[in-house]
Amino acid sequence: MMTNEHAIDTLINRVDAIGVPACVGLDPDQERLPDGLDHAGLVGVEAFCLGVLEAVADVVPAVKPQSACFERFGAAGFGVLERVCAKARAAGLVVVLDAKRGDIGVSARHYAAMATSLGAQFITVNPYLGMETIEPYLESGLGVFALVRTSNPGSDALQAARLSDGGTVAEMVATHLSRLGEAWIGMQGLSSVGAVVGATKGQGECVAVRAAMPAAPILVPGVGAQGGTIEQIRPLCRATAVGAGDAGVLVNASRSVIYPAGGDGVDWRSRVRDAAIAFGALTRPLVG
Repeated sequence: MMTNEHAIDTLINRVDAIGVPACVGLDPDQERLPDGLDHAGLVGVEAFCLGVLEAVADVVPAVKPQSACFERFGAAGFGVLERVCAKARAAGLVVVLDAKRGDIGVSARHYAAMATSLGAQFITVNPYLGMETIEPYLESGLGVFALVRTSNPGSDALQAARLSDGGTVAEMVATHLSRLGEAWIGMQGLSSVGAVVGATKGQGECVAVRAAMPAAPILVPGVGAQGGTIEQIRPLCRATAVGAGDAGVLVNASRSVIYPAGGDGVDWRSRVRDAAIAFGALTRPLVG
């Protein structure tokens, strides 16, 4: 299903409308749900996610449902994921499906069809089977955030490995993605081919990825509960940006927003909203 607007333009417009490059991750965990929902099984998971959406819809531009948190419940869980994505889209939120898919040929086309049927505008993908595995998502109208420099410590052994030219594996992947993205530039100068770069990595690595991908949007997990800071990721912002949208960053927080301190009471939605507002304010200096 092709769309008339590049996915990246949809995201830019939404970020500009809200004014902050913030994304809230939907990672529902039954053991951490607010009182009254924690023993309600999948019904509680759905009620929690819909409540989070109501709390954040007008204070952040995007949400990132973690597919695994829903898929673990089988067909019923996938149904909840469908309804959560539909609710998010109806609220005007950009939906980034965090699925980390990566496969060849017809399998990639099936994954792309799944994501578009859910109503996602972006999907996270694993690029390590080659750039042709990403093209089906783009052809279906989706934008992609491809794993380049992830926040988990174990990623260093592969992604930070040095090549014979002195660059890293992550930098090489970023270069290939940038070339692919040249054919998917939107009306506002950014590509629908983006990268995932963890906030827990050093500024030098952020500089290198941005240099390799000057027109890419970059999804940044790791701020908050994982210890990443806004200062660490400042080099990921495009120097030519004139507004929040074309700065080229979308900073994600999950646990620190959806499970705020003191968020177990009857007013847990207001605490989630407050946490989302505070997180958005934290990201504002990146584009101010």
